Amino acid sequence: MRIGTLFGIMLIFALGIAAGLFIASRTAQSSGWQDGTSGDSTLIPGDLSAYNPFVSVTAKESPRDRVPESAIAVYKDRVVLDLQDAQWATFTDTHSMEPVIFAGANALEVTPKSVDDIKVGDIVSYRSEYANGSIIHRVVYKGQDENGTYFVMKGDNLPTSDPGRVRFSQIQRVVVGLIY
Repeated sequence: MRIGTLFGIMLIFALGIAAGLFIASRTAQSSGWQDGTSGDSTLIPGDLSAYNPFVSVTAKESPRDRVPESAIAVYKDRVVLDLQDAQWATFTDTHSMEPVIFAGANALEVTPKSVDDIKVGDIVSYRSEYANGSIIHRVVYKGQDENGTYFVMKGDNLPTSDPGRVRFSQIQRVVVGLIY
């Protein structure tokens, strides 16, 4: 093969790679993809989305770590949790908190002492004027109004938040552990 022909083939190959990279970068920009260096999207280490540059994962609020590792003892024949004032809870099958909570799941809950004990991301049981019994949903917003601190709740499997503002006096307990 002649050197000129070989050079021509290599030039066409290089231009093809450059064009592919250009098209891929334009597609990523137009789709709103972010690499985690700015904005609110981040790539989570160990997440398969890290291998696909067109998928980004946005960090969500999650429950606060309420049970320190020093309070957990695992033995061959039992598990011991050193939790003060813990209560056992079971759930009605409403599907509102699936896949986190479902019929058959069990939980450990504690009673919050103050409004500062409740954080966005926590799962709480509370009483509502809109339903009978306790509702177990996630805190999705914490705000202030003329009546003080309020919370907005939402079931993980529901499209909209619960009606009304929930006050601290309505919150009964906070979920600190789920057992399946």
